[in-house]
Amino acid sequence: MLTRSPPPPEITDVLDRGERVIWSGQPRQGLMLRGSDGFAIPFALVWTSVPLVGALSTLTGPKSNPFALLPILPFVLVGLYLLVGRFFVDAAQRRRTYYALTNERIVIVSGLSSRSVRSLALRSLEQVDVSERASGQGTITFGRSASGSFALAGWPGMKSYQAPAFEMIADAAAVAKLIRDAQRAATAPAERA
Repeated sequence: MLTRSPPPPEITDVLDRGERVIWSGQPRQGLMLRGSDGFAIPFALVWTSVPLVGALSTLTGPKSNPFALLPILPFVLVGLYLLVGRFFVDAAQRRRTYYALTNERIVIVSGLSSRSVRSLALRSLEQVDVSERASGQGTITFGRSASGSFALAGWPGMKSYQAPAFEMIADAAAVAKLIRDAQRAATAPAERA
């Protein structure tokens, strides 16, 4: 059952005059694993363990030289980010992400250091895909993502094109129905003209 509460200021601040919110929400909060972690975690373990073994052998060898760690340190830091840090960055990004369906458009407000607002007009929205779990939580994707390219989850600057989405929302099927109803209402006046 969809709960209706007033939209947060992050959404109301970007609305046009006369635009009204039909639904608003946020993605699932907190730390979580994704499907891509099945590859990313083992990769990060290997990435981190190789330089750590090198660092330990450098420090415990007969000719121990702490300055020999300097070239290894960036690899260790990247590995630690891949193993642990990216989960906290992902949680922080989702905490600052807001979704809304209005009578005119889909709105996605996000960003860690600066605000990004993405809007999709309901009248021109062609593809709406829903993937839902038994719990009702799911993702609604608007359009197609790029296929055939792999982006390591959480790796800065290595993003393939991802279609806009209401990611990991509660009651995904019910929200998708609201979107279809809003699309019909938005296109109805244009078809009569």
